Amino acid sequence: MFLAYGDLAKLFPIMKGIQDHELFFHTVATISDMPQLRGLYIPLNEHSGELEKAIENGAVAALWKEGEEIPRYTPNHFPVFYTNDLLKGLKDMMELYIEKVTKEQDAELDVTKFLFSNEILLNENKLTYDIAVMSEKINELGEQLRDRKEGAK
Repeated sequence: MFLAYGDLAKLFPIMKGIQDHELFFHTVATISDMPQLRGLYIPLNEHSGELEKAIENGAVAALWKEGEEIPRYTPNHFPVFYTNDLLKGLKDMMELYIEKVTKEQDAELDVTKFLFSNEILLNENKLTYDIAVMSEKINELGEQLRDRKEGAK
């Protein structure tokens, strides 16, 4: 079960680009240099890298800080969701995803992967610590789903 365009549209109603409710995100990444198949890119800080590199590495959408201009090279159809706080937006997204995966007992084997640039950075304050804990919970849920599917074979 993947994070979907519709999930993000509910959380972040201010957006631009194509509205594609058939778009599913296989990864969520906070660093542009890593492969992010069908990824949602979130530039949390100055170390996250450039949107252009994220697109080259597979990003198909971005979560962007409201009020900040997106680079001119960004394709017009490229979905961009806006939030006034990227870190809180990431936390809200992860909470929604955990709830979604937990509710679906017969969920598909595939799950969205959350990729972070530096786990130490995520432990700097309470909000980032919560994100690190949620990331671990998502990974555990993914493993449980995989184990349940393999056991059913």
